[in-house]
Amino acid sequence: MTARYSTHECLTENTMNDQAKQYQQLIAKCWADEAFKQRLLADPAGTLKAEGVVVPDGVKVNALENTAQVLNLVIPARPTDLADEDLSEVSAGALLIRPFVHQNFTIFM
Repeated sequence: MTARYSTHECLTENTMNDQAKQYQQLIAKCWADEAFKQRLLADPAGTLKAEGVVVPDGVKVNALENTAQVLNLVIPARPTDLADEDLSEVSAGALLIRPFVHQNFTIFM
């Protein structure tokens, strides 16, 4: 389960599918293995690296768990190339999915 995507790589549907599959595998492992989940919550970057996920130096990783009483809302950083018209569409309810690329690590939001 290794993910490494260069900022110069064309982000394809296969890349997105691979990342989604990797995320799903991590979540399934958390549900099946309480000790793994606790390691991921306590040391997200170290646990992800141990699972073959490339976490670039200088990137902090937070892992949070939703519960019946707690819902975590993640607000991604605003893309620097977001035009005012895109912002208007998003605030009107349009779905905007853009890749966030940080060095060799890509997350789709």
